[in-house]
Amino acid sequence: MAKISAADVKKLREATGAGMMDCKKALVEAEGDFDKAIDILRKKGQKIAAKRADRESTEGVAVTRINDAKTEGVAIVLACETDFVGKNEKFVALGGQFADIALNYSTKEEFLAADFGGMSVADKLVEQTGVIGEKLDITAFEKIEAAYVGAYTHIGKIAALVGLSAAVDNAETLAKDIAMQVASMGATTLSYKDFDPAYVTAETEARIAVIEKDNIELGRLGKTLKNVPQFISMSQLTPEVLAKAEEAAKAQLAAEGKPEKIWDRILPGKMERFIADNTTLDMEQCLLDQTFIKDEKKNVAQYVKIYGDVEVSSFKRVTLG
Repeated sequence: MAKISAADVKKLREATGAGMMDCKKALVEAEGDFDKAIDILRKKGQKIAAKRADRESTEGVAVTRINDAKTEGVAIVLACETDFVGKNEKFVALGGQFADIALNYSTKEEFLAADFGGMSVADKLVEQTGVIGEKLDITAFEKIEAAYVGAYTHIGKIAALVGLSAAVDNAETLAKDIAMQVASMGATTLSYKDFDPAYVTAETEARIAVIEKDNIELGRLGKTLKNVPQFISMSQLTPEVLAKAEEAAKAQLAAEGKPEKIWDRILPGKMERFIADNTTLDMEQCLLDQTFIKDEKKNVAQYVKIYGDVEVSSFKRVTLG
């Protein structure tokens, strides 16, 4: 039987992250052969991974990396099964190591096939499943390239990347602020102009149906009914629609006995309210049309204009679960 030294166990432990006793057992089984011991630990991971294949990996850590030129960024989620493992320092560090590698690849498939200390990233995930005893997986991989790329991570649970069209002065602040907006508000597209008209129509019908159903119950209980919007996106507010809304607002002012000479002071507010009430989809899903979280008097597009000749060219968001 080969003599297994404490130094051999320590070396294997540092290479794999496995526990001391697991490393010693693997070395004993391998009769001191270091590479064979690593293979033994990897096979153990494969067995555990197979047993836990149907488990849900809804905890973990979201990580971003930006290259030195600030022109490329990647966001990944290294997922596990429990919050206890997700908060472990070694697990978080592993997530950082994976992100460092991911920055060099364009797709999740390329990343999983990339080298990690002599094995593929995919094999490393299997190995660490054996070490940790929980299913590990890369559940999100997003990459963007732009003239300037910034990022924001919220307590390791949500991460966002933002690409700007130009590296303007204070681009770092702008990109981080917009990435924070993306992380917080979960936009899915840049502008209402990106929506498919059929999607907007279907979503309008669905939302109106839900509100009308709610109003039946509210009416039965004698409570205030919810406003039923005519529209839900700026893409529906044509010049004709807005003109009709303005005429309706004027008719209301006349019915209320408001002097016509003061209508010009009241109408802008009424039109703003009409637009706000009828663009709820935009506020939820369109980054540039959302109210800016750090200054509710502006929307995101207005905030971006402060920085001059620059636009948000792209964004991505990853989250646990």
